[in-house]
Amino acid sequence: MNAHSLLRRGVFVLGVAGLLAGGAHAQAPQPIPEQQDIHSDKKDIRQDKRDLTKDRVDRNADQRDINHDRRDLTKDRVDRNQDQRDINKDKRDLRKDDAKYGVNSVQAQTDRKDLHKDRVDRNKDQRDINKDKRDLRADRKDRNQDQRDINKDKRDLHKDRKDLRADRKSK
Repeated sequence: MNAHSLLRRGVFVLGVAGLLAGGAHAQAPQPIPEQQDIHSDKKDIRQDKRDLTKDRVDRNADQRDINHDRRDLTKDRVDRNQDQRDINKDKRDLRKDDAKYGVNSVQAQTDRKDLHKDRVDRNKDQRDINKDKRDLRADRKDRNQDQRDINKDKRDLHKDRKDLRADRKSK
C-alpha cells in the first residue's frame, strides 16, 4: 500500500462518516412549533422584565434630578429676591446721599458701586433661575418618557404572559 491509496481510503472513510453524522442529525427530533413558541414567549418575558427594571431606574434617577433642580430653583429665587431688596435699599441710600452730600460725593459714588454690584448679582441669579427652569423642564420630560416606557413594558409583559398561558393551554 502506498501513501496515495492510504490517503484516498482516509478521505473516503471521513466522507462516509460525515454522511452518517449528517443523516443522524437530520433525523434528530425537531422542536415542535409550540415548544419554540413557548420558548420565545419565555425569552420575551425575561427581556420585558429587564426593560421594566431599567426604565424604573431611569425614572427614579430623573425624579431625583427634578427634586434637586426644584431645590436649586428655590434657593436662586431667594437669592434674587434678596439682591432686589439690596438694590432698592441702595437706590434709597443713593437718593439720600445725592440730596445730602451732592451727586459727585464719595458716599454717592460708593452707593453707585454697591448698586451696580447688586444689579450684577441679581442678573446672575436670574440667569441661574432660567437655567434651573430649563433643567427642570427637561428632567420632567425625561421622567414622563420613562414612565410611558414603563407602561409600555408592563403592557408587553402582560401580553407575553398571556401568550405563554395560551400556548401552554393549547399544548
